[in-house]
Amino acid sequence: MNSSSARPPETPIASTEEADAVADVVCVLTFNASDPSGAGGLTGDVAAISAVGGHPLAVVTGAYARDSSQIHEHFAFDDEAVTEQARAVLQDMPVQAIKVGFAGSPENLAAIAEIASDYGDVPVIAYMPDLSWWRDDLIDQYLDAFVELLAPQVSVLVGSYGLLARWLLPDWAGSGNPNPRELAVAAGELGIPYLLATGVPLPDQHIDNVLTSPQAVVASGRFERIEATFIGAGDTLSATLTALVASGCDLGEALAEALTYLDGALECGIRPGMGHVLPDRMFWAQPEDDDDNDDTPAAADPLDAAGFEMPPHDTQH
Repeated sequence: MNSSSARPPETPIASTEEADAVADVVCVLTFNASDPSGAGGLTGDVAAISAVGGHPLAVVTGAYARDSSQIHEHFAFDDEAVTEQARAVLQDMPVQAIKVGFAGSPENLAAIAEIASDYGDVPVIAYMPDLSWWRDDLIDQYLDAFVELLAPQVSVLVGSYGLLARWLLPDWAGSGNPNPRELAVAAGELGIPYLLATGVPLPDQHIDNVLTSPQAVVASGRFERIEATFIGAGDTLSATLTALVASGCDLGEALAEALTYLDGALECGIRPGMGHVLPDRMFWAQPEDDDDNDDTPAAADPLDAAGFEMPPHDTQH
């Protein structure tokens, strides 16, 4: 996979110093829907990409009406609005990788596919979320558009094992369930060279996450199942994987680091609402527990907190 930048050749750079500064920034373009709950979507992408050192260029494809339990509705942006957002940043900043989350409509998928084709040397990692909350006819139209328009541009397709099996091999007649490589064969027929199947069930309360091509398994990561219902894990993993590929990691190394990060985010998951648990994408920034039992008094705060009290709101109308 090539992670060369996507700065158009005619875009000038003012100086060597500016060029060096630009080279130090790992820019990741992500297309996704705004998620006010913070569970996933663009909110999750921004946090995950930032947490592993990337600079997110976040293009809004629409907006969820969502809480920590479920998606109630989605409102898609116009495809011209999506295109204008993306073109503006692409003409200004070098992009090392592109993530595609929920585009919201076939028209937006077409717009994203056209943009990706203009930057053919930039890897595209697409995450297919659970769409069971949507109307069946809209799901069919969306998946058909993905296959026809975007799939040929995709470098890695990410999705849960169950979802990918139902979508890619709906008429599977083999003995037992298809394995991830068989799913990759089906994805390969759509023009997708790599597939990452997450949540592959294993015995003894374990799950596997398998990165594979149609020819062979590239890498995998086995984890013990956490007894909680999470939302946002797929967006977190795919965004992190995209950022690590953008930073120059090869695909296997990027997956190993992304899975380690996701495991930490889930282990430290938060439940801010009445619904499901969300990944804590900033878990690494939390202070460690102090196990020392010394009686040394804490250092006095040099700042006088009273000096930072908010004044009463006394605006006159």
